[in-house]
Amino acid sequence: MTADPHTAELLARGELSVRGRIREASNAALFCTVALDGREATCVYKPVAGERPLWDFPDGTLAGREVAAYEVSEATGWGLVPPTVLRDGPYGEGMCQLWIEVGADAELLALVDGEEPEPGWKAIGFADVGEGRTALLVHADDERLRRLAVLDAVINNADRKGGHLLPTPDGRLYGIDHGVTFNVEDKLRTLLWGWAGEPLTAEAVEVLGGLRARLAGDGDLAARLAGLITPAELDATRARVDALLASGRHPEPGGEWPAIPWPPV
Repeated sequence: MTADPHTAELLARGELSVRGRIREASNAALFCTVALDGREATCVYKPVAGERPLWDFPDGTLAGREVAAYEVSEATGWGLVPPTVLRDGPYGEGMCQLWIEVGADAELLALVDGEEPEPGWKAIGFADVGEGRTALLVHADDERLRRLAVLDAVINNADRKGGHLLPTPDGRLYGIDHGVTFNVEDKLRTLLWGWAGEPLTAEAVEVLGGLRARLAGDGDLAARLAGLITPAELDATRARVDALLASGRHPEPGGEWPAIPWPPV
């Protein structure tokens, strides 16, 4: 389900007013309202000036990567990333993303005893729970999470934590915090390894085929990404889509990069 174009216009052109700071965020993230022509919404504004330097990503590029992740999500038709734009704001250029209200939903992550997950769950790995004890970390065998796992493989998400999963009251699921994505090197780090090595669904294969066409040199998605990530990163995105289609399977941890983010939630 793709986003309402009026929402993107509201985020891009509306008057942005800062209401507070989200202190849990590693980079500057401001809680705002945005208003245009009688419409108003709440949103998150992350100015480029508030980004902390990272050793493996060029300075000042995280906001663009967040918008690029949204563009790829929209191209899949799955609507897994909230509407996100790049715009000027009170503290300079930054990304502006629709605020998502989280509602009651079936549990998506859990720690369980035993060495195998129960039906309806997928194993991630074992976690130290203190006092010399371990528990099995699992995620739900949920088609929404499986779609998100495919999206993360395409955008090379280096930080898919549990706290980045936002279920809504109407049954939708969004993923947020996509600043560390699209690296040329393989950096996939996620909690959604439950399908690793399993065949992709027929739906995923069809979506990936569509992405390949739209990422071609004259494709509309390639044009949208061109101003947000580097040419080398765009080529690497094409290569990841090609590799997924060639293997027909969900990727597996490579061993050269920590497979699970820390902290996981």
